[in-house]
Amino acid sequence: MEKPNRNWASKREKKAQRLEKISNLLNGKYVETEKIVEVMEKLIAPGDKVVLEGDNQKQASFLSESLEKVDAEKVNDLHLIMSSISRPEHLNIFEKGIASKIDFSYAGAQSLRVAQMIEDGTMKLGDIHTYLELYGRLFIDLIPNVVLVAADKADKDGNLYTGFNTEETPTIIEAAAFKDGIVIVQVNEVVDSLPRVDIPGDWVDVVVKADEPYQLEALFTRDPQNITELQILMAMMAIKGIYA
Repeated sequence: MEKPNRNWASKREKKAQRLEKISNLLNGKYVETEKIVEVMEKLIAPGDKVVLEGDNQKQASFLSESLEKVDAEKVNDLHLIMSSISRPEHLNIFEKGIASKIDFSYAGAQSLRVAQMIEDGTMKLGDIHTYLELYGRLFIDLIPNVVLVAADKADKDGNLYTGFNTEETPTIIEAAAFKDGIVIVQVNEVVDSLPRVDIPGDWVDVVVKADEPYQLEALFTRDPQNITELQILMAMMAIKGIYA
């Protein structure tokens, strides 16, 4: 019996086909700030699993605002995956039909709106996870087609420096890059030389300089002198809740 022909590079070829759609918009790995919405419309397909970085360190705020601006006729029914739902546009994209399903870990200030949208049927709930469970599933059954993340700096080759706010960025990028997903990164600054390379440019497909630095509302900090009394209180309440 003749064995069927199998294409072991099908995912890689599909990724190449998507990237070809924006070849005229790229300068190396870079796209102009004002063209990011057009890039998203060409790279993100209906029904895609999309990871949007949003955590207790930093938010890919420029990319989340840009995602809200895409044409819902072109980009719709997305399965959004994110650890923290914390910005209004994270939910606006569901009301506009751009996204329909979500897997997440934490909602915080948006929790009431999330609950109402699920009850109204505007948002379909996958699961609510612990952070580690969510990150683990990115490599198993929630493998993303596209990820939208933030970094401090990038060089001309797309190598990334994440600064003090690394958090989940490497994990999200690895989950996509190692499975032929598309990695789109917003950066605060483009430089000739990085302090260090946290993520190699080979893992990155598109880099865009954001119109303003990413949103930073750190619950935790690596510099003890920057810890505020409010952050200490929040940490104590979280620990109390766990043990209660």
